[in-house]
Amino acid sequence: MNVDLEFTKSQYGLLASTAFTFLFAFSSLIAGSLADKYDRKLLTLSSCLVWTLATLAQSQAQTYDEVLIARVVMGGACAFAAPAAYTLIADKISKDKLAFANSLYGSGVYLGGALASLSLLLDNNMGWRGTLGVIGGFGVAATIVSGILLPSDGDRNMVVDAALNGDDASSSSSTTQQQSEDGGENNLFSSAGQILSIPRVQFIFVASFLRFCSGLMIGVWAAPYFKQAFPDDAAQYAVVNAFIVGGMGLTSGILGGYIADGLGSWVKKSNEEALSGADTEEGTPSSTGMTSILRDNFDEETIRLLLPIVGSLLAIPAWYQATHAGTNFEASMFWLGVEYLVAECWFGPTIAVLQSSVGASRTGTAQGLFVLTGAFANSAPTLLGWIYGNKVIDSTTSSSSE
Repeated sequence: MNVDLEFTKSQYGLLASTAFTFLFAFSSLIAGSLADKYDRKLLTLSSCLVWTLATLAQSQAQTYDEVLIARVVMGGACAFAAPAAYTLIADKISKDKLAFANSLYGSGVYLGGALASLSLLLDNNMGWRGTLGVIGGFGVAATIVSGILLPSDGDRNMVVDAALNGDDASSSSSTTQQQSEDGGENNLFSSAGQILSIPRVQFIFVASFLRFCSGLMIGVWAAPYFKQAFPDDAAQYAVVNAFIVGGMGLTSGILGGYIADGLGSWVKKSNEEALSGADTEEGTPSSTGMTSILRDNFDEETIRLLLPIVGSLLAIPAWYQATHAGTNFEASMFWLGVEYLVAECWFGPTIAVLQSSVGASRTGTAQGLFVLTGAFANSAPTLLGWIYGNKVIDSTTSSSSE
């Protein structure tokens, strides 16, 4: 596309990043607020339909401006899918399986990455217009499947509407009580302020920002580094890295959610047994050992955060080994695989704790803020490149002066 329509480098960079990413992130805030109030099925179907039409529009574009407009529309439409999905998951899945369910959904990004690689094969055989047409066709199919399978929020909205219109006294009283507990009307800014005032949520956002930064820097700069470090293995690296990102990333994400839910159930059971033991003649169980340490410092929700913390700490030495393996390409790739396996377990458990911390009426807005956090972290690879570039320039200047 960029060759056919004669994009400049700056135009291509805008299409590949800002035109989609930042609008996607800021639109997620609005989408999250709407997902807290309106029919999530309708939001999902509308989102899928609009981004499909935008994809098909790109396939027919004749100028850069037409592609840019389609990308902007696509970014805004895609933003409505994640908040609707995560709020549906939070409502429909029991809390003891919430991290696993979020991990399953979030791990789709690895499958998407694999399909994106396969789209290069389509491009070679059908051209970029035909490829976008095929992708748009899958979008139509996704819209139809979503319309069939997704549960409607009609009953939920009828109750809310009746309460707001005063048709149901008990519902109205319940809604008024909920609004009072939430601190007033549930609009975007008040909800965002209330969410960010929760200490646990503040910790989640700060830690997630750092985690996004590290993951994005590795994702952007790993390929140039390893191709420079192992020039004779560049073709092999492309295949191995695809397996590592797809296989190890997917495995880590799914296992992370499953293990985190297991930890939550274990702590809950331990606390119940401790309370039960306190009511017997034997008195309170012994407070020694790892079990009691975890029980005393974590509840069934926060214990889920232990896995992302440990995984991120283990990823540090694994990444160090991957980048300090000398000329041993196989050893470097082994440690890169280990790094992905221990690091990518964080997403599902983190989202689950975030959902449980903000309450059901604000999960969409919280998800929008979470996506915005990731968007801010997108600046990290650029900053790293700028720092490294300046060091190279300084080093070259020093060598020349000598």
